Amino acid sequence: MLLSIAAVVVGLAILVWSADRFVDGAAAIAQHMGVSNLIIGITVVGFGTSAPEIAVSVIAVLEEVPDLAVGNAIGSNIANIGFILGLTALLAPISVSSSLIRSEYPLLFGATVVLVWCLYDLQLDRLDGFILIGLLIVIMGYMIHSHRGVKEETDDEEDDESMSSKAAWLWVLLGLVLLIGSSRMLVWGASNIAHSLGISELVIGLTIVALGTSLPELAASISSLKKSIADMAIGNVIGSNLFNSLAVVGIPPLIQGFDIDIAALHRDLPVMVLLTLLLFAMSFGGNQRPNQIGRFKGAVLFALFATYQCYLYFEVVSGKSWS
Repeated sequence: MLLSIAAVVVGLAILVWSADRFVDGAAAIAQHMGVSNLIIGITVVGFGTSAPEIAVSVIAVLEEVPDLAVGNAIGSNIANIGFILGLTALLAPISVSSSLIRSEYPLLFGATVVLVWCLYDLQLDRLDGFILIGLLIVIMGYMIHSHRGVKEETDDEEDDESMSSKAAWLWVLLGLVLLIGSSRMLVWGASNIAHSLGISELVIGLTIVALGTSLPELAASISSLKKSIADMAIGNVIGSNLFNSLAVVGIPPLIQGFDIDIAALHRDLPVMVLLTLLLFAMSFGGNQRPNQIGRFKGAVLFALFATYQCYLYFEVVSGKSWS
């Protein structure tokens, strides 16, 4: 058990660090290739913050513990809204732009609906994978096209300070290797803990793994607060949840189809959908008030997340089963 716990802790630490290095390297390569910062933000950084979840989900399916992959994706979406966004709003109110409500949020809601539809039959096969990945490609294409006319300011000094092409490729390769290795370590440790405690891989994925792989999003949100750009936190969460819903769930069934634990459909998906709807409702400010998620709304989101985690804990203790 101690070895398994150590594997989870060390695996998570390396996973988060390697994902950060991977993103930095990929962004630098894109800059050297002349890709705009805006496109890098939409694609490379959006993918990068979900890289831990994607790596863990792929390894989980290869190791024949697919419930860990599904729990990781759903749990990360719940944690992003309830824990990360709720905690960020408690520290500082989060401004929400009208364009985000009109454009990016409907895309997230649409992705959530498609995800629920794909999971509804308690199976994920290659067709579901193609649908989810295809939708992600369409959404990314739409977002890039819709932002194409936005004027960008370039800063020659920032270009000079960016890492060299060789260093960027080194970090990408090293980050990718460490992502795969740390993911295998994490999955192995989490699976052993689940078996030792007699609980499902789904619950482990929803709790320990989901919170651990959401650390990049938490770091990005805290960083946005330090830089007095708290509105970036909600954009980061929406982008990450899009990738979680479509890529983290969509890539594994392309490798191998698998069945879904019924608890994910009856217990966890409703919580994810509820928080997604609350995120939209809380983004509106009302009459003569700015669109923002203040401390009270943040407290509500955080309380819902804590209640859900407590429910999972007491369900495990009581031995209740959804099957």
